[in-house]
Amino acid sequence: MAANTIRLTRPYFWYPSSVLCRFSSSAMDGMGIGSSRSPLERLPFDNVVLRRLPLDPSEAPGVRTVRGACFSRVQPQPLNNPRFVAVSSAALALLGLNAEEVEQDTLAAEYLSGSKVMPGSEPAAHCYCGHQFGQFAGQLGDGAACYLGEVKAPVDQNPELLKENPSGRWEIQLKGAGLTPYSRQADGRKVLRSSIREFLCSEAVFALGIPTTRAGSILTSDSRIMRDVFYSGNPRMERCSVVLRIAPTFIRFGSFEIFKQADEFTGRQGPSYGYDEIRTQMLDYVIETFYPEIQQSHSDQVERNTAFFREVMLRTARLVAQWQCVGFCHGVLNTDNMSILGLTLDYGPFGFMDRFDPDFICNASDNSGRYSYQAQPAICRWNLARLAEALSPDLPSEQAQAVLDEYLPLYNIFYLENMRKKLGLLRKEEPEDEALITDLMQTMHNTGADFTNTFRSLSQISCPAEGEEVDDNEAIKQATELLLQQCASLQELKAASRPTMEPRELAMLLSMAQSNPALFNILSDRKTVARQLEKLSKLKELLDTTEEELKAKQTEDWACWIKQYRQRLARECEGPSDKKVLQEERVRIMNNTNPRVVLRNYIAQNAIEAAENGDFSEVQRVLKVLEKPFCVQEGLEQPGWVGRGGVEEPGERDEGEHGEPEEEGRGAENRVLVPYDSKPPSWANEICVT
Repeated sequence: MAANTIRLTRPYFWYPSSVLCRFSSSAMDGMGIGSSRSPLERLPFDNVVLRRLPLDPSEAPGVRTVRGACFSRVQPQPLNNPRFVAVSSAALALLGLNAEEVEQDTLAAEYLSGSKVMPGSEPAAHCYCGHQFGQFAGQLGDGAACYLGEVKAPVDQNPELLKENPSGRWEIQLKGAGLTPYSRQADGRKVLRSSIREFLCSEAVFALGIPTTRAGSILTSDSRIMRDVFYSGNPRMERCSVVLRIAPTFIRFGSFEIFKQADEFTGRQGPSYGYDEIRTQMLDYVIETFYPEIQQSHSDQVERNTAFFREVMLRTARLVAQWQCVGFCHGVLNTDNMSILGLTLDYGPFGFMDRFDPDFICNASDNSGRYSYQAQPAICRWNLARLAEALSPDLPSEQAQAVLDEYLPLYNIFYLENMRKKLGLLRKEEPEDEALITDLMQTMHNTGADFTNTFRSLSQISCPAEGEEVDDNEAIKQATELLLQQCASLQELKAASRPTMEPRELAMLLSMAQSNPALFNILSDRKTVARQLEKLSKLKELLDTTEEELKAKQTEDWACWIKQYRQRLARECEGPSDKKVLQEERVRIMNNTNPRVVLRNYIAQNAIEAAENGDFSEVQRVLKVLEKPFCVQEGLEQPGWVGRGGVEEPGERDEGEHGEPEEEGRGAENRVLVPYDSKPPSWANEICVT
């Protein structure tokens, strides 16, 4: 669960015979086919995966170990008075649905909350395992997600979309629809805040051009569940909410780990250990369905499987390079959260970086920093190695290792390619570019520069004009002043450098590392302690620094880098080309590569608080902004809900267990209004996501 709060087209309809049969059943409440009331009742389901992969023979309720099966049939659990919070027109169009028709449909909220089952839908939950924080966890599975089926893509769907989805079907599932055999100690429900975050980020990441699962709708209800946001013993009642998720498939690395033998560290094994024929069956299904070119190009099974693993590796390397280039941190990169198609999957405690910090940790539960920003490329390779193990012996270890050896060079190629675009280096590739990019990131770190806004500002630094010196003082000064606006203040840097460990705890661990290394390794690790010591050293340095001294150092750092950048831009512009045309092209590409707006935590939090006060307009407004992250949209420059001074709109208020208003300080009335594309306000530092 992602807990985040603040402390203080034309629709395409098709009628397959299997659905017509259902239409004449009780699902239509006695109505004739021709008078179908809901566009959702006309969705052309073709649930191939349930025919190709083994189903759990038991339909008994309750949590259980599921052996020899990839899916279990389930029944979504109804919600009281479900209603829409927001819908994504673009995502629903994948299914041939018109968003306006869906919102006006009297049955849509019932269907998309799981309160009713659509004709042709076959609700099920997927069984998978996973390595969580480096340890094999055994059976996990869809504890809150419910597969509804696979919907045939409209015949007029964009060919580019189908290139990424050669199956021609879109799997749809509801997240938060109730208990499944894989719910473990949980209740199968999701709440409004985590659902809003998943809905908005799915669509935001897609708009940034990054492969991702999609979100078609979010609904909330009058049904409530208890949640302890900070695991602090102070639970409160929250509204049950549901997100409609869409993807070619939700099969993941962990899907193949259900066949794992007993783990040497945890002793756990996959529930289907020994069912090797099912692993081969699932591998055949994935390659034939989602990688048909590989299937058609290789008659030899080992060669085919190696080519498949290489493609998964390539997609994963490209994906994480794209994350790094927009400052996105996933937060929980367990093997069960890694898509077999190279999609961004499962939005929990994610975060887009504000102030650049390579050690940025978006998940407050990640005490060791395993899934920090700078760790993501290496963690994805580690996860690929676990996938290779899970595919053995269908994928021999020698071939797998050879593919894994290609990962880091490929990642670096993708990363540099993206970064060159972000810097407007479009005509030439120079060996020195890597050092220029590294120096930029170091300067951003040293000065506490805002990640998104700094890159966005770079398009305002032009190639040196004809006859202008590269080290022209006035040009360097103007560029420096531009970037200084995105730097952190002394107070902000002090706050960021404060160790999360108490001094006594840190001193105890340092002593223990010398006197009792075995106990130290149980309680902590050297990397974590080293990071705390580095923070402490930085804080001491800042305590002896004045605001004027900091500003002078930031100015010096940026002036030095800008001089390097202008030298590189001068070489970029060399040649007989029209410099004005070249500069215009640079600005166009840079501004279509460096987003103006990303889903910062404070933007999501503001929308969440508005929704918890019964006002869904801010969620809808943020969605519109995020759908076009590279441009200014007139009338959508700043939040609407905060812009009304935080006054609650008429309507429902999300109340606590005993009907008392939510805790003080959660409203927006004391907040400073800032545009969506600004640096985050000071209260954003108080947001905690776990």
